[in-house]
Amino acid sequence: MSDPTAPVKLFGRQRPIHDVLGGGTVADVLLWRNKIASAALLIGSAVIWFLFEVVEYNFVPLLCQILITAMLVVFIWSTASEHFKWPTFEIPEIILDEQAFNLAASILHARLNQFLSIFVNIARGKDLPLFFVALVSLWILSVLGNYCSFCKLLFVGLLFLETLPFLYERYEEDVDYHAIIMHQQIKKKFSELDSSLFNKIPRGPVKEKKTT
Repeated sequence: MSDPTAPVKLFGRQRPIHDVLGGGTVADVLLWRNKIASAALLIGSAVIWFLFEVVEYNFVPLLCQILITAMLVVFIWSTASEHFKWPTFEIPEIILDEQAFNLAASILHARLNQFLSIFVNIARGKDLPLFFVALVSLWILSVLGNYCSFCKLLFVGLLFLETLPFLYERYEEDVDYHAIIMHQQIKKKFSELDSSLFNKIPRGPVKEKKTT
């Protein structure tokens, strides 16, 4: 039985934000608990955005140049290993591990099912404020898509993913308090609007059913 005095969480969740994000490596990266991986992801995405948006690289030439550089590195390493007795270059085991690929596919499949379930629940309109917030958010995103490239939107989205959960976890109580108040106010306004609109709809007299 839930404790009535427990603080109300955003979106009615009961678990910590780390568990909501999956509780694994992805959650650690998004919440900056693995600072090296989080910084590497942010720097890597910033470099990709810089190459495609600022320098205006095309994908195919960039991919070919990366492969050329990789081939030269492997060639130099293999040649030098014969003279200096270095260990030969080998593909990392995690890349060749079939179990790692199956695990990644399983996680992706679970997240996709979770997203579709949340999408359907919102689309049913049981929570009208959340339904309209989702519609407005998608409309704003579609408008931004006309003025921003996909790479820029992807970089901004990744930047939000690496900052908003971290800031929310740090200031969780304050955010939950103000968000719940705002949600209650919006829900109250929608309820008043709904009742006022339905009250203005003219209704004819109710016909009695004929009995035989």
